[in-house]
Amino acid sequence: MDIRDVPEAHVDRAMELVYLVFHDNPEEEQRKHHRELVLQCERIGAYDGDTLVGFLAAHRFTLSVPGGELPCPGLTFVSVAPTHRRRGVLSAMIAELFRRGTRQGRPLAALWASEDAIYGRFGFGPAMECLSVEIDSRRPLALRIAPDERPLRLIDPADAPSVVGPYFDATRAARAGRIARDAERWRGEWLAEEAEEDDELSPPRIVALGDTDEEIAGYAVYRTKSGNDDTGTPGLVRVDELEADDAAAAAALWRYVASIDLTGTVRAWGRPLDDPLLLFAADRDQVRVTGGFPGLWVRLVDVRAALTGRAWAAPVDLVLDVRDQHIPANTGRHRLTATQEAGSYEPTGDAPDLTLDVRDLAACYLGGTEVRRLVRAGLVAEHTRGAAARLDAALRTELLPNSGDEF
Repeated sequence: MDIRDVPEAHVDRAMELVYLVFHDNPEEEQRKHHRELVLQCERIGAYDGDTLVGFLAAHRFTLSVPGGELPCPGLTFVSVAPTHRRRGVLSAMIAELFRRGTRQGRPLAALWASEDAIYGRFGFGPAMECLSVEIDSRRPLALRIAPDERPLRLIDPADAPSVVGPYFDATRAARAGRIARDAERWRGEWLAEEAEEDDELSPPRIVALGDTDEEIAGYAVYRTKSGNDDTGTPGLVRVDELEADDAAAAAALWRYVASIDLTGTVRAWGRPLDDPLLLFAADRDQVRVTGGFPGLWVRLVDVRAALTGRAWAAPVDLVLDVRDQHIPANTGRHRLTATQEAGSYEPTGDAPDLTLDVRDLAACYLGGTEVRRLVRAGLVAEHTRGAAARLDAALRTELLPNSGDEF
């Protein structure tokens, strides 16, 4: 196979391969949206002669990490022709992406896994867990706390980048795992109307908490859907994003979406494990967790740059013996020394305190998985008693990583 860039002239070919692999036949408007999206991405293809048999697109993202942010390509539309499976096509394309990342100073890569079993073998680890939540809103939302009583106001989606964009940017500093959004991503992707699979959903609505002459204290992005009297299905509110300063502000926003006329169900996808709703809801029969799933998968392409590019919650001095089958430069023993101000990661011949695979280090990197859990699961070897607990203390974040920004 010849692994090379996919030129703009071959993008339509690439998308036909994607639709073949994912058994999709989207409408013309959706095809146009996909094409515009892919044109903004880095594009890697596998060619058998003149035939495109593999395709990988990578968004040029920046990801929030504890204490900062790092460049992080976001993989999408990953496809291999059914005639060329099990011939190393996917491995070759991902290897090329890793080579470019190392060469261009991009220490991370990320994706949402269509099949979990595929990406772990390439060193990706699930860096966060997300929840699906459903509220029975046929009666008022029962709360244990008093909601913030400041006024709520609807925001024109066209104004989202300027009104709620800065608020979202602030959440990235507080919660790792979030992708930077410019105005184009807000309007063209996050709030896109034509990209919806369910054409019965309304356009996006945005509600913000706070007067027009003050900074907002939170916001929610949601869509609605009419009920069906024939089947007895109540109207739906789908919450795509809800962010708030504190519990009282969050309670005001949840109360709002749960009280919209002609609806009886609220569904929210991609909520963090530490969502305060699950604690201040007075009736957990009314507010139910309906599912949990791995969210963003992260790959440490350059372990040293990734570890020294984040902040640390506590001092740590440990020797890590890291295994990486795909990027030899990451393999071996390194001493991780970090304070709350800075960290270093240098090769050493000293005995290891912990031995772990790069995928498991990636799962812990944003603070979403405890090293001790992986030790108990037999995935990480602890050679020095208490080493896992010390690394956990250093990796800890006040808020768990979370992102509902699927791509």
